[in-house]
Amino acid sequence: MRNHTLLSEFILLGIPQTAGLESLLFVVFSLIYLFTLLGNLLILIAIISSSTLHTPMYFFLGLLSIFDMLFPSVTCPKMLCYLSGQSRAIPYEGCAAQLFFYHFLGSTEGCLYSVMAYDRFVAICHPLRYMLIMKPGVCMALVLVAWVVGGLQATTLTFFTFKVTYCGPNQVGHFFCDIPAILPLACTDSSLAQTVGSTNVGFLALMLLFTVCISYARIAIAILRIRSAEGRRKAFSTCSAHLTAILCAYGPVIIIYLQPTPNPLLGAVVQILNNIVSPMLNSLIYSLRNKEVKRSLKRVFQNAVLII
Repeated sequence: MRNHTLLSEFILLGIPQTAGLESLLFVVFSLIYLFTLLGNLLILIAIISSSTLHTPMYFFLGLLSIFDMLFPSVTCPKMLCYLSGQSRAIPYEGCAAQLFFYHFLGSTEGCLYSVMAYDRFVAICHPLRYMLIMKPGVCMALVLVAWVVGGLQATTLTFFTFKVTYCGPNQVGHFFCDIPAILPLACTDSSLAQTVGSTNVGFLALMLLFTVCISYARIAIAILRIRSAEGRRKAFSTCSAHLTAILCAYGPVIIIYLQPTPNPLLGAVVQILNNIVSPMLNSLIYSLRNKEVKRSLKRVFQNAVLII
């Protein structure tokens, strides 16, 4: 990539209209980031340590917890560094790596949401064949497909974004390296990269959201056919946490890419919700709305107390 650029680094300007609030933002984002790591780590430990949670549903939930620890780690540490008064500069290669892993983890996690929706569809619509359909080989294949899709998406977006030449301004009007913030700094025509970026991100997000909607439409029909109110409540309770997590994940993305006139401050706020807040909320959603996870977490805490 260095053969195509005269720049050695970019300068991250941070969140718009927050000058003078660096100390406050540092404390707030540090707490959110630490809570995100701790909450998702506890869920992962609870799933691994409890034999009753060794099912496809919790296998995918464990993977989601891993992604929710990695995804904010792409952007948050660097943001905390410059909020604490350190350099806002990020090397050219570091900027490219940040963009790659942001889209790789984001796209793969989006695929994982679709896989989890399919898992709930099989569990509710085909309960007697659930373990036959969602056998370990199938689960691993679905996860592998999610990783491949995420890798191809991130590679394509990173290639086209950094194929253009950057030789002039290097100030990125954002708190991390993303396509809409990087491409305006290009010295050569970036229309192809802009088209590829918006088309690929929008198409993948819509396709994944469409697959989720199909799964839950089938689930809703199956639930409505259940005669007892208690049966309907139990069936819906198995999906409520996942639905809430999907709304938290896709809501910010929809707002970002459907803005008729992009607003830098609104875009930054929405990205913060997507990058930092949503991964933290997932740990709360699945720990508070899932009885099995709560029981396993309780056992983990009890064992930790006994060890201490």
